[in-house]
Amino acid sequence: MAQRPILVTGRKGQLARCLHEVACQHGRPIVALGRPDLDLEARQDIDKLVASIWPSVIINAAAYTAVDQAESEVAKAFSVNRDGAAALADVAWQMNIPFVHLSTDYVFSGTKPDAYDESDIPAPLNVYGASKLASEAAVLAAHPLATIVRCSWLYSPYGANFVRTMLRLAETRPVVRVVGDQVGNPTSAFDLATGLLQVIARLPSIDRRTSAGIFHLVGQGETSWYGFAEAIFDGLSRRGIPVPKLEAVTTDEYPTSARRPRNSRLDSSKAERVFGVRLGAWQHSLDVCLTELLSTAGEADAERNCSSWRQRNAAVPDHTGGQQTVAPGL
Repeated sequence: MAQRPILVTGRKGQLARCLHEVACQHGRPIVALGRPDLDLEARQDIDKLVASIWPSVIINAAAYTAVDQAESEVAKAFSVNRDGAAALADVAWQMNIPFVHLSTDYVFSGTKPDAYDESDIPAPLNVYGASKLASEAAVLAAHPLATIVRCSWLYSPYGANFVRTMLRLAETRPVVRVVGDQVGNPTSAFDLATGLLQVIARLPSIDRRTSAGIFHLVGQGETSWYGFAEAIFDGLSRRGIPVPKLEAVTTDEYPTSARRPRNSRLDSSKAERVFGVRLGAWQHSLDVCLTELLSTAGEADAERNCSSWRQRNAAVPDHTGGQQTVAPGL
């Protein structure tokens, strides 16, 4: 009998693309779906679609992630992040399919002086964070054995993310100003994809009550958005690429529609205890990402489109305020 595939939602997002690539490298069958085939706001045929694939596990990486825009699109953010995720989790529960749901560091206020663990009480500062917190409760209500994974500060060669924005700004601006008083754990989407595949590989051998609930999974080490930008520009300089002057600014000097937590650090020790999964140091993974992005030959991406790093970095939103912005679907 052929191995049942992994089903990933949010096909165009950076995490879904990395999951697809890593799974293919390891010979794991995987199906990635997104709009229009799977639209979490058009939920009437989700059960039929999932039944037609009959996956071994569902990883929900689809989300409304426009953090600032969510402040004026509250209903849409909750429709996708809470209601859509709950509908998908309900289908998974009815079909006895393990369900992994991605959440975010933005469920926290950022006032804690140390890294947040899973026992800390969430208090989101913005609509996006509130919608993702609501999604956690809704998913667990629909699928009591679901595994929820909170991640943070995702970057990769794909989608809209901080690393790609810094590369674009290195070409277009003499001075780049980045927020220096927000700290977190930069996380490679490739590392997270690898970690998630390790998690689901261990699900059959772990008591499902132990694997259910909320887990944090982020890159090892911490920095500010300014420190992250410094590391990116240092990587460019070591490769002989001119870089702009970098200046630190405060959160108050860079106002945004949605408030951001000053502290986004997450403690991933629970995931290591339960699943034996620990992501690598963010500095090393950043270097790997830069090598991929700066390859002059270009690599075939997850959709088999060959492009140079300049083409990949075209038309990426500005992140110089240090805000966490990820591609649709994470």
